[in-house]
Amino acid sequence: MFRDDVREGLSQAGQKQLPCQYFYDDAGTALFEAITVLREYGLTRADTRLIRRLAPALAGHLRAPVAVAELGSGSGLKTRRILESLANGAPVSYFPIDVSASALARCAREMGAFADVHPIAESYLNGLRQAVCARRPGETLLVLFLGSTIGNFERSAAQDFLAEVRACLIPGDALLLGADLIKPVARMLLAYNDPAGVTAAFNRNLLARINRELDADFALRSFTHEAHWNPRHRRIEMHLRSVRAQHVSIRAAGFQCELRKDETIRTESCHKFHASEIPEMAAMAGFQCRAQWLDDTWPFAETLLTA
Repeated sequence: MFRDDVREGLSQAGQKQLPCQYFYDDAGTALFEAITVLREYGLTRADTRLIRRLAPALAGHLRAPVAVAELGSGSGLKTRRILESLANGAPVSYFPIDVSASALARCAREMGAFADVHPIAESYLNGLRQAVCARRPGETLLVLFLGSTIGNFERSAAQDFLAEVRACLIPGDALLLGADLIKPVARMLLAYNDPAGVTAAFNRNLLARINRELDADFALRSFTHEAHWNPRHRRIEMHLRSVRAQHVSIRAAGFQCELRKDETIRTESCHKFHASEIPEMAAMAGFQCRAQWLDDTWPFAETLLTA
């Protein structure tokens, strides 16, 4: 899959691109965790503030007992308050779903003291299907899709993804969905172009991963990190710009890549939303909006949707 996606993305006649899910090998996961504590990147702190606010209210919206499945859980630390609030005399069944084995191992170590943890090393939907099959009879399933990962999908693909999640669920199940909201452009850009260069290192690590895993010879110093706002699509785009003409061999993919001077590879699109868009998208996918919590310090939304 990685090999095929790299070959397809870098052989396109127009804008070359790489899927952003491949950022998160062990090195990329560590770099992203560093990004989340940067002063300029307020998104994760907003997400955490909202979880603190909403966790005590969740049980009132869901039929007990509740099992929790988290898409892209990472180490799962910010989920602790949710799991504790849903516990009813016994640890909640928790299915963290992630492609990073190291993140899941850390999650199992750190969350096992207060949750019944069942790590699933899979893609979002395949992992969710496994969690659905593994929950106990009579349990309501709460799916967590925290952070702003829904913004990494093209808008039509985000709509399709929500519909696929809904198809996995039964009436009474729920989805807690995080989404980053539109804010002043300069503030958004700074979050993806921090002065310390951590996001630049995170971006270049995608090429380093291709070098490591696909026997490629990208020269990382020959690429600059860029982030810009696309007003038409309402998204931040991250690119890697080639500072010179380059010929790159990706031997494990049997592929040669030519890059012109100043040609870019788009590595991520981070779509931003108006708060009212989220219930509208969810309704089209078959969900009902039960509650929405907004952060004012860093405009961000958590929306509880029921199947």
